[in-house]
Amino acid sequence: MLLFHISVVQFLGAQVTIPNNKQSRAITSLIDNYSKARENRDTALLKRILTKDVDQLVSTGEWRHGIAEAVEGMLKSSANSPGERTLQVEKIRMMNLACAVVDCRYTLQNPDGTTRKMWSTFVVVSDKKSWKVAAIRNMLPVER
Repeated sequence: MLLFHISVVQFLGAQVTIPNNKQSRAITSLIDNYSKARENRDTALLKRILTKDVDQLVSTGEWRHGIAEAVEGMLKSSANSPGERTLQVEKIRMMNLACAVVDCRYTLQNPDGTTRKMWSTFVVVSDKKSWKVAAIRNMLPVER
């Protein structure tokens, strides 16, 4: 009997990885809002969609800890690297009902016509009212 309960618990826990339609729409909307907030330098929206303890590792290797440092760094980055930023959600993996890992293609169309192609991974959390960004990891693939 104990073995049956252990098997069932492990089986149920393993089924959380794929988001349902509502979760997928809400998380994709969060990423879209993040992108809009960055594009428009909307600090009020950023502060609504980031957790207070958000952390971000950018492609230069800079760490940003906490909402104030993250927002300040995002605004500086947008000013120093102008261009059209696009985040396209590629995969959402649910860690549990209130936490997901979101992988996105991240492109920056520079004013000079060149394109910087990167990846961003977001850790997002839900407090049952809304989804928020808890962590961001930006990666610049190495040319081989």
